[in-house]
Amino acid sequence: MRLVIARCSVDYVGRLTAHLPEALRLLIVKADGSVLVHSDGGSYKPLNWMSPPCRLTEEPGKWSVTNKGGETLAITLTEVISDTSVELGIDPGLKKDGVEAHLQELLAVQLDLLGDGWRLVRREYPTPIGPVDIMCRNEAGESVAVEIKRRGEIDGVEQLTRYLELLNRDPLLAPVHGIFAAQEIKPQARTLAADRGIRCVTLNYEAMRGVIPENTLF
Repeated sequence: MRLVIARCSVDYVGRLTAHLPEALRLLIVKADGSVLVHSDGGSYKPLNWMSPPCRLTEEPGKWSVTNKGGETLAITLTEVISDTSVELGIDPGLKKDGVEAHLQELLAVQLDLLGDGWRLVRREYPTPIGPVDIMCRNEAGESVAVEIKRRGEIDGVEQLTRYLELLNRDPLLAPVHGIFAAQEIKPQARTLAADRGIRCVTLNYEAMRGVIPENTLF
């Protein structure tokens, strides 16, 4: 991973255009080829970025990042404060807690909760940035990527969005739809998911396990 702290301006040209005026920022170049532009705020989300596969071309005072879709991220450097590289090695990946892992296992055999006639393609479907919890096909035969969380928050929607962006580049899979499934989904996450065209599904863990609530007549 390469970390560069520099005073820079950034211009994105692609499906739309965007400009970041000159300021001191953190530039991250990851081993997978992705390039991210961060400020000292905004939590984990970059101001702008280019997802792999893409190509970084460096010239004095200027970086140009392009992808196969013809999108370009132009970074003009006026002052470089720091430029360091660190080899992180292979990451073991996120280990889900017991509930999330069990939800994935249960939903894989109960796809009727998502719709009639759905079929499983694979659990832990691989992508260049990590596995999708469940890949399946709906009644129309279209691909659907399902991300499962115990508690559904904005970062989970962002994670699924990145998966969908990569998966939809594969002509054998596209169009790939998204489902964000969790025991509880925050209102902000639902709003963001709707904006991204992602369907939200609330999962009843106890019912999926076949647990019958006490003090009921039936």
